Amino acid sequence: MTSHIETLVQQLDGKADESYDARAELIWIGADAIPAVINGLPSLGGFGQLTAIEVFEEVGDPRCGPALIGLLDSDNPTIREWAAMALASLEIDGAIGPLRRAYRACLERATPPNWTEPGGIRWALTELGARTPVVPPLTARLRPTTADNAPGWPSAHFTEVINDLADHAQVILYSQFRRVDAGGTYGVSGPAMDWELDWTAPWEHLVEESRTWSLLEASEAPAGDNIFVAPTWIDRTDLYPER
Repeated sequence: MTSHIETLVQQLDGKADESYDARAELIWIGADAIPAVINGLPSLGGFGQLTAIEVFEEVGDPRCGPALIGLLDSDNPTIREWAAMALASLEIDGAIGPLRRAYRACLERATPPNWTEPGGIRWALTELGARTPVVPPLTARLRPTTADNAPGWPSAHFTEVINDLADHAQVILYSQFRRVDAGGTYGVSGPAMDWELDWTAPWEHLVEESRTWSLLEASEAPAGDNIFVAPTWIDRTDLYPER
């Protein structure tokens, strides 16, 4: 069985169908497969390592923690991002320090905070209780409390939320829109505004620049009683974390 599992691990790097089948079988084998996946991780390419992370998450074995922490130093930003999020979803002990170092490394590489890697690490730190997003009182009150599955704020309050966040020195990175129907929740295309902030500018400038862009977006955003908006924002401490 051991040699078969090792073969499956190497197949994670194969063509799509082969990799998918190997992934599914390793997940089915479960905890017995995890040591071989950990041992085989260094020999896998990027695709195989990403698929291995999926195996770790599906099996949920905490023995993969050190391997995931090691992947935070990968040369591949997607691998670093997925490893960070897996550490949080698996609630791996000892992950907070490495995640903080990984986030600082992102900033030192001048990775824009709105890119997916720093976003994934912030999510992981938040999930592990090591980061608390700033949610101003008005923004908190405007979020629906009767619908636990509401994917954000009613679109009618978008402008209020933007101004409230900016008034509390928060920088909005981007916003996503969802439509809620009886059949489920669906993504909705928003205005095509792909702005990029100058992250070398003073924080106060970033706040006002993001306010301006977001208000322009709000003026053209989809509207309706069943349309919700989910802005993503950061605090000054996310750009200048303590060491």
